[in-house]
Amino acid sequence: MTQTPTAQTPAQGQARAQFTVPAKHPMVTVLGSGDALLRVIEKAFPAADIHVRGNEISAAGDAADVALVQRLFDEMMLVLRTGQPMTEDAVERSIAMLRATENGEGDGQETPAEVLTQNILSSRGRTIRPKTLNQKRYVDAIDKHTIVFGIGPAGTGKTYLAMAKAVQALQSKQVNRIILTRPAVEAGERLGFLPGTLYEKIDPYLRPLYDALHDMLDPDSIPRLMAAGTIEVAPLAYMRGRTLNDAFIILDEAQNTSAEQMKMFLTRLGFDSKVVVTGDVTQVDLPSGTKSGLRQVQDILEGLDDVHFSRLTSHDVVRHKLVGRIVDAYEKYDNENGTENGTHKGARNKRK
Repeated sequence: MTQTPTAQTPAQGQARAQFTVPAKHPMVTVLGSGDALLRVIEKAFPAADIHVRGNEISAAGDAADVALVQRLFDEMMLVLRTGQPMTEDAVERSIAMLRATENGEGDGQETPAEVLTQNILSSRGRTIRPKTLNQKRYVDAIDKHTIVFGIGPAGTGKTYLAMAKAVQALQSKQVNRIILTRPAVEAGERLGFLPGTLYEKIDPYLRPLYDALHDMLDPDSIPRLMAAGTIEVAPLAYMRGRTLNDAFIILDEAQNTSAEQMKMFLTRLGFDSKVVVTGDVTQVDLPSGTKSGLRQVQDILEGLDDVHFSRLTSHDVVRHKLVGRIVDAYEKYDNENGTENGTHKGARNKRK
């Protein structure tokens, strides 16, 4: 996209810019169906005057706003050149990333286009990509480190992105198998007290992992891969006493591990394996008196070579927009009332 001077001289502190969209890109891909993308941009920059005429877009207003609008359209064009469509969500996230860099809140190493066009896995007609800067850095950390902890609130893609990286590693033969595990804390890990077969007992606790697998693999292939041991889904208690070689291992809902279980799990690591641990420390369901292993492990392993902690926030929530607002509302309530997750800290400490 190009910037061309206009005949009109802007007032001091004001700027004008004009962008020409290449003819090979239909304007609907830039502006959105019914100008939906344009409306997102206009809402984000209410003081800027943005006009479209043919394949030319002009912006006038505060110099800083105009500069950001120009950068935004440049980033959008870079995304569109890859063949990936822009969405309202992608535009909003691009604006947030550019503003964070402008305000000094980001280091500026990655651009919105780099974040939004990083493909992790393509399956069944869809491509899985990071949608935020923190998600991209989380995915990059999985590539670079043997053990990665993904810690953040619900909806930030911690488990989903880890699963995509696991399937990618399996398909590229970096590992021979995928092992997915969760603590069955609601059953107190005492599955023998539950009625039914072993599969029927553990299925409710592992169902979210199965659901993610079905998004990423041909559903018909999953039973075959599980029967062959290429994919294993099991409660955390079943990891004890094992050494896991040539595997991509994911521990989900790790906030519900005890300190002893976390140590047990991490020491299962074998040769040529990779471990990703995901969890939300604000949603601990452990019984009274049990300390969360995910809370404790941050104090023990932070800074250890080849171990990385990726921390995601409400800004990384990729579910309904309301989920991020709910997370922020709880955090605000806790800060104002001295609580954790809406509960008095003293009461929660007794449980942990």
